[in-house]
Amino acid sequence: MKTTTSAKITDGAQCKVIGGTHAGKSGTVRDINTSKTGHVTITVVQRNGECFKTLAKNVTVQSD
Repeated sequence: MKTTTSAKITDGAQCKVIGGTHAGKSGTVRDINTSKTGHVTITVVQRNGECFKTLAKNVTVQSD
């Protein structure tokens, strides 16, 4: 699989977390937010239904 930078994150995209607390997990991007300080956070929903929030800079988008 090819990976791209976090600048291409869109709602519904498949992603893999490469840094931070949730490194190694993957899932579908949901709920993209920008904080007051300018940091972009996303919610990632895994196949088993679990979800977690992480910074967009820690994520790469997966494509076939």
